[in-house]
Amino acid sequence: MRKSRIYHGDREPSPRETGGRLPTALIIPMERRVALSTLGWQAVYRQLAENPGMAPERCFTLGRDGEPTTMESGTPLSRFPVLALSVNFEEDLLHLLRTLEASGVPSRREERPDYPLIMVGGPLAFMNPAPLAPMTDCFFVGEAEAGLADVFSKFREVWLQGGDKNAMLDAVAAMPGIYAPGRSAVPVRRVIAPGASLNDPAWSCFISPDAVFRDTLLLEANRGCPYACRFCAAGYVYRPPRQASLEELQAVVEQAEPPKVGLVGTALTDLPHLLPFLNWLRQRGTKFSLSSVRADGVTEELLTILRQSGVRTVTLALEGPSRRLRDQASKKLKEEDFLRAVALCARHGVNHLKTYCIVGWPGETDADYEELGGFLGEIARTRDENLKRQKEFMRVTLGTSCLVPKPHTPFQWMAMASAEELDRRQHMIREMLKPYKGFRLEADKPFQARLQGLLARGGESIFDFVELAARHGGWKKALKRWQGDPAHELDRERSRDEALPWDVIDVGVTKEHLWQEWERAKRFQPSPKCVESGCDQCRRCGMDCFLREQS
Repeated sequence: MRKSRIYHGDREPSPRETGGRLPTALIIPMERRVALSTLGWQAVYRQLAENPGMAPERCFTLGRDGEPTTMESGTPLSRFPVLALSVNFEEDLLHLLRTLEASGVPSRREERPDYPLIMVGGPLAFMNPAPLAPMTDCFFVGEAEAGLADVFSKFREVWLQGGDKNAMLDAVAAMPGIYAPGRSAVPVRRVIAPGASLNDPAWSCFISPDAVFRDTLLLEANRGCPYACRFCAAGYVYRPPRQASLEELQAVVEQAEPPKVGLVGTALTDLPHLLPFLNWLRQRGTKFSLSSVRADGVTEELLTILRQSGVRTVTLALEGPSRRLRDQASKKLKEEDFLRAVALCARHGVNHLKTYCIVGWPGETDADYEELGGFLGEIARTRDENLKRQKEFMRVTLGTSCLVPKPHTPFQWMAMASAEELDRRQHMIREMLKPYKGFRLEADKPFQARLQGLLARGGESIFDFVELAARHGGWKKALKRWQGDPAHELDRERSRDEALPWDVIDVGVTKEHLWQEWERAKRFQPSPKCVESGCDQCRRCGMDCFLREQS
């Protein structure tokens, strides 16, 4: 890690001279304040900025008028030989196409016989690249520290030799982690940083008062998740689960010297050194925040540290409305553990408890939601019985999100719930909350969820839909013009032997294992979590063979 790659406050990197370097625009389809609170693209920027042969510049695409230009030099995107696009969310696709059109860069690759070369990375690149394949010259499939620098070194070599875009693509098409549609052999294997630990966790390059999480160093504590909830892509596409060491986390903080640390990861309470690290931050006078924690990991000691550090909001994941649906999701959570966590939060002065629940499960019934209604009553009673003093109070916010089936998960074959059914479930929950003081609902919008579902599992024809949205006023207007059939993508259960658009990517978990998990889900049977001893001792999902072949 280089301290020179950390920018505090209003400090910004200066543009590099391009002589002997490869100019690259890193395009982030967000407002700057939001992007500064997002970690993935900053890890990529660090990779490029630390390479003396690169001249990377950033472009935030939202919240700006006129032709898109880079932050560092104000250069139009059309003048760069390489445009690197970081894609985290399905709805980013619309912003990317609008950015290209505003820049005068053709959105389809066959209309770009020469530069700029468009490369896409981020989660969508290895979950399902198909909707962006008509636009994209190549995708980087996997973790940036596992070969991205080598790919850009090859780009630079071809560029300095005067090669055209085709020569550049030919030079990288067979490299690990590269999917160049029409050039690369498929399936393309996801590349993974070597080692059983997370030796190079991602962290923020920019610590800004203008960010959504102001003055905060985002720091990756772990990657992947051992619990493998069947709806969650993180438990499958980031295998094997890995943790950063206490020494690595401390080293980043010591060099960055941030006012606040935002710890990013899944199942953070599983970190054996979580409490020592939080205590160390508190003793330094460094504020911190955590993403949601598992209810069974909430302890007196953790809440004492949070209270002493001024953290008064805790987020607990409930996920399924009933025990039956949590078993379907393979969510390892006992009701008594959740209520114990609620009691501890109330006793330790937490003034805002957030939890969230997913609606739209396959095979769900009204009885599942009636069980949720009873459990919400138990949460309210547990809170009220454990408040220390009458003047203290703990608000409860229940967020509901709609289940969006994701590629490379056991739910990739399921039919998605209709918008009407999702609306009905949310209305049921809203009515359930009315009797309880201090309870509030934050509900997902079913239209947006179904849109995400369409984009998440669509094939290359979805690009036509995205183009229409970019040119004709957004998603709803595009749906009226599009010749495709949303119901074909959303409302049917796929068969076992159906070819899926994302089969061109091998994330390491076998399709056979995912099907077995889908069958168990339909029987409401949970499965065990990943074993702590590692993939070689488990051999259930195929990651053991995948890792051996990569090494």
